[in-house]
Amino acid sequence: MKARNVALLMTAALVVYLFLLADRAFALFASGTGVGIALGIGVLLLPILGIWIVVVTWRNGLQIQRLSRRLDSEGELPDVSDLPRRPSGRVDRDAADAWFDQRRAEVQVDQENWRAWYKLAYAYDIAGDRRRARETMKKALELEAADH
Repeated sequence: MKARNVALLMTAALVVYLFLLADRAFALFASGTGVGIALGIGVLLLPILGIWIVVVTWRNGLQIQRLSRRLDSEGELPDVSDLPRRPSGRVDRDAADAWFDQRRAEVQVDQENWRAWYKLAYAYDIAGDRRRARETMKKALELEAADH
């Protein structure tokens, strides 16, 4: 199953859950008591926050996918298929670190190049540092937006 199909399925399940949660909030409002209304407000905040998170996550994913397609059309999409792998399928740590060092050097040479930042974000990802991968990808998105 493609990753996007799984994401769509999980998003649909989350939306159903958020709808049911909102329904519980309105049931608490209907109780008419101060405590019920206060709890209803608290419970209603969860679906609102959940919807915001879903929208932001999908928007970021679509923006990153757009950059990936652009790099692919330019023939610059990172390719790590030749890097050695562990039995789990993850890239070998030493190979990932060496690949990361190359990408970091590219960014240091041209810090305004969104393509270099994208590749650095990918390097963070294969090295297992998802937090820095997200931060670095945000930088790539900002630079690409300014590039237009």
